[in-house]
Amino acid sequence: MEIAKLKNILEAVLLGADRTLTVVQMEALFELDEERPTRDEIRKALHEMADDYETRGYELKQVASGFRLQVKQEYATWVGRLWEEKPARYTRALLETMSLIAYRQPITRGEIEEVRGVSVSSNIIKTLMERDWIKVLGHKDVPGKPTLYGTTKEFLDYFNLKTLDELPTLAEIKDLDNIHPELELDDDTAKPDESENGEVSDSSVDETLNETESEDALTEETVLSEDANEESSDELYETEDVADEIVAEDDENDQLEETKKQVSNV
Repeated sequence: MEIAKLKNILEAVLLGADRTLTVVQMEALFELDEERPTRDEIRKALHEMADDYETRGYELKQVASGFRLQVKQEYATWVGRLWEEKPARYTRALLETMSLIAYRQPITRGEIEEVRGVSVSSNIIKTLMERDWIKVLGHKDVPGKPTLYGTTKEFLDYFNLKTLDELPTLAEIKDLDNIHPELELDDDTAKPDESENGEVSDSSVDETLNETESEDALTEETVLSEDANEESSDELYETEDVADEIVAEDDENDQLEETKKQVSNV
């Protein structure tokens, strides 16, 4: 099959597909044809297509689960205006938890809490599991058999990654806000509410995942209150010491007056 025709067919297939496609899946599309391209020819066509799209508004992207045609990131702002719904918003707590799982997998919930210094909300794990961004890899061979978590292919696909090796190094990450332009952080606190189909909405989960931060603030206020009480106690002790000194001085003055009276009588 001519390479130009093959490229047009693959382009049409990728545009019509609602999912990523592997080379094997693309090859299967030609099973009924007399002139069937080889797997190497398909790979060559895909490579040339990627070069052809460098000057266009979309690109051929290979992610963990296959190939797809997608809008280039620099044009996402204008394309996003076609839809009224707002992009998904996630809390910093969720992003920190997701990042720890991605970089330190397999990892347990307790290990995540040890690194973050606060407890991990069950809603965070639930949200990541429902989005198929993380999965259970097994259980750690320690008392309690805690669950081990790791990332999925869907996680890699969402962030345009082919493998975990393409994750930025920790030294390159200066701010979680810049991991993905659509991941806007929301620090509001509220109780979660469910949608009509029973799923917890992103906005409601977004508002409730800051429970640990509120607890931290409450703990900090308690500590400050205890410190204030200690300071008050110290001031009280100092006041009592001053009072004792005043009483001692009064006793000395009384003794001096008594001595003067005795001398006058003599």
